Amino acid sequence: MARPRVHDEALRTRLLDRAGELLSAHGPEGLGLRRLAADVDTSTTAVYSLFGGKPGLVRELYVEGFRRLCDRMEQVPRTDDPVRDLTALGLAYRDSALANRHFYSIMFGHAVPDFIPDEQALEQALRSMRPLREAVDRAIADGAVVDADPAELVFAAWALVHGLVSLELSGSAPAGDDRGARYERALRNSIAGWRR
Repeated sequence: MARPRVHDEALRTRLLDRAGELLSAHGPEGLGLRRLAADVDTSTTAVYSLFGGKPGLVRELYVEGFRRLCDRMEQVPRTDDPVRDLTALGLAYRDSALANRHFYSIMFGHAVPDFIPDEQALEQALRSMRPLREAVDRAIADGAVVDADPAELVFAAWALVHGLVSLELSGSAPAGDDRGARYERALRNSIAGWRR
């Protein structure tokens, strides 16, 4: 009879969530493995077993952040209106960032200065942009937006949503209850500028 797994996916997720919180709140010096294990009510053995140590944990934080973003982006339904799909993808990006804000600094910043993602981790990051590229390609092919280099439109779309979300997460966006509506207006106005 096989032994049950002691260090399961639920523990892995709890460790990653707490590690992201510690990293966001205290920087790399606050991401101690003993503290992390104690906060999640497990042992450092579990952390080493699941991640191989702190470098492996940091890598998995990066990968997990992009996996969650990718999952959110891939869940956006495709319709017969690629412009509407572009808006929906922009909203999904914000939803993912707000739900996983503690991963943002490792995904897009230098929260751990000596961390360099390996090729496989970078592939996961790039995969998260695939739904956006597909929607842009469809919008160009359908004549819904200008016939431009798709990579340029993808970059412009990503730069807009990333910038808006970064301002919101850092507390630099204007205060008020209508942040979501303001974000969506900026998104729609930007996309309108690409229409033929």
